[in-house]
Amino acid sequence: MFRPSLTLIALAVSAPSFANDAQKDMERIIVSGSRVIESIDEVPASITVISRKQIEDHLKVNPELQSLLAQMVPGLAPDTGSSSNTGQSLRGRAPLVMIDGVPQSTPLRNGSLGVKTIDPSALARIEVIKGATSVYGNGASGGIINYITKQATAQDTHEGQVSLSSRFSAVKLEESAGARISAAINGKVENFDYLVTASYEENGVQRDAEGDILGLQYGLSDAETQNYFTKLGYDFDQEKRLQFSYNYFSSQQKTDLGDVPGDINEGVKTYAIHVPEALQKRGKPQGPDGNENITLKYTDSNIFVNSEMTLDVYSQDIENVFFFSPNLANPDEGYDGGQSIIRSEKRGARATFNTAIDFDGVEATFIYGIDALKDTTSQPLVDGRVWVPEMEMDSLAGFLQTKWVIHDDLIVKAGVRRESIDLSVDDYETLKLCRSETQCSVPLQVKGDTIDYDATTYNIAIKYNWSDSFSPFFNYSQGSDIADIGRLLRAATVDDIGLIQTEASIIDNYEVGFTSLFDQVRLEVAAYRSTSELGTTNSFNEVTGVYEPVRAPQEIWGYEGLVDYRISETLNVVATYSYVEGKNTEADVYLGSRQISPPKATANVNWKPSDTLSLTVSYLYVGDRKRFSPNADGDYVGDQGPISSYNIVNLSGQYQFAENWNAFMGVENLFNSDYYPARAQSYTYGGYNIKGLGTTATLGVTYSF
Repeated sequence: MFRPSLTLIALAVSAPSFANDAQKDMERIIVSGSRVIESIDEVPASITVISRKQIEDHLKVNPELQSLLAQMVPGLAPDTGSSSNTGQSLRGRAPLVMIDGVPQSTPLRNGSLGVKTIDPSALARIEVIKGATSVYGNGASGGIINYITKQATAQDTHEGQVSLSSRFSAVKLEESAGARISAAINGKVENFDYLVTASYEENGVQRDAEGDILGLQYGLSDAETQNYFTKLGYDFDQEKRLQFSYNYFSSQQKTDLGDVPGDINEGVKTYAIHVPEALQKRGKPQGPDGNENITLKYTDSNIFVNSEMTLDVYSQDIENVFFFSPNLANPDEGYDGGQSIIRSEKRGARATFNTAIDFDGVEATFIYGIDALKDTTSQPLVDGRVWVPEMEMDSLAGFLQTKWVIHDDLIVKAGVRRESIDLSVDDYETLKLCRSETQCSVPLQVKGDTIDYDATTYNIAIKYNWSDSFSPFFNYSQGSDIADIGRLLRAATVDDIGLIQTEASIIDNYEVGFTSLFDQVRLEVAAYRSTSELGTTNSFNEVTGVYEPVRAPQEIWGYEGLVDYRISETLNVVATYSYVEGKNTEADVYLGSRQISPPKATANVNWKPSDTLSLTVSYLYVGDRKRFSPNADGDYVGDQGPISSYNIVNLSGQYQFAENWNAFMGVENLFNSDYYPARAQSYTYGGYNIKGLGTTATLGVTYSF
């Protein structure tokens, strides 16, 4: 089912009338998770909206969207402190990242780099739709992270702003200072409106609590990031609008450093130093080497009686460059390692209709339409070898979502989606890869084929707005996911693609919860359970040295809570807690940290003593998760390392010192906690045992016009 969003924002209302005013404000919040705009008080789910103010506050501390999402979204795994979101699951499964509904993730070969696809300065809000959903098709087994871009707001005039800032280590300043500039302008002239944003950032080296440079694998030291976004719109009249948007984003690590490898089993960190050219980080700069999105959208709010229509076509091209790895070696052919690139091209078209009908005491809404998508994805190596052959997916889906509001208090939703997918792969040969002279995989000729997937998924949900103090809900939704096919193909052990276990997985997701609003407190509580007959995990083959996919049934469960407490007109606190766990039910073993994150708690304290001054303190707690035992050699393997708890405190603030000028500051890891992020503790793969960022400060100024 679709899952529009509940919010994590602080409501700016006076304490005596908090409940009534807050309820009115909640009714005015609109979300688009169902593919049409609707009021949040009619949403039978516990989903998160991150507001523009929250984005701006966190941008003062850390410009990475990973960090923002980890702080604000219950159920999302902790920040990895890198450019990769591998291990940052949503309720134990992989989310689909989108920009204005256009997919950014590469689910056919999920390289876990989809979160970093746009700069936060271009965003108006972020909607996080939790749990399996079929509304947007393949790749959304864990839900959806939808970046909603800004719109032009100026009326018959022009307005904009320019921001300059620098970010540097407060532990050891040397080489750590970076620079960032962002600018935006928007306006409207008669029926035409426009918005243009641009940002450019160069990082210095990033240092841990001991002053050492963080390891370079998926690192952000010496990264160069640029983003250019534009949105043009024309209103033919009050009902018809044509809109064009374009986004370009790249972020690559361009460094002359080299790693000093450590070992997580020995408790030794990986860090970077200046080294001779021969020992520097090899290959092309890692990171997204250009992510381009083009969207053309036409809307008619009265296409026929009580109905609106949205037509859009889009394209997305991306190249994600990975680090040079000695595990991609083949001494027989003269390769001492290799570097891979995930290339993905998407072309899509969608038609969405929304019809509203009023019966006696019942407001009915019907959302229906057709989606078409062509996704071509591959993973070659820079040196010309083919690791994952080109996969061509053609998808066509029809859907119907209904909403029934009965006497203003009872909301019932139900829907169905029918999707047909054809996946074509030509004949190919798996790569011979060697971890050592005696530990090599065996190349295999595999016969290609076209595989057909057909799935019908259903959803139903109910919410009862019984009173401000208690609004319970329940929902059941299914999602269809054809998993990470590229990972299955590159590790094939049979000679025919038809014999590889590439079946689609149907995820059944159940959720129950409630919201409560009292005088100065808002509560949100939810519990969930999801099952799938064919989940995908990895198993290490000690003979070949290759991690091979394993398809097995999975069960994942957890719960989340949020408290929003308006202490006074100037002081507000939002606290969250989330817990998730999961098992391979066939073998009755716990799932590793690639999917399951440790318990997480957050708190955000916002203080605004005057119209010109505001301060925010944020707190992150990551708990223990120690589900696995070491092997016979005393080592942990794969993603099964034990996770020990840690605490991080951040501080940010801004001061308006003139009519058009604001100064701002941010401090990440205020108390210089010396820690390994959760992923660094649990991943035993080489190069991941990198410590978290030490105390890092940001200073900047913004001019508005």
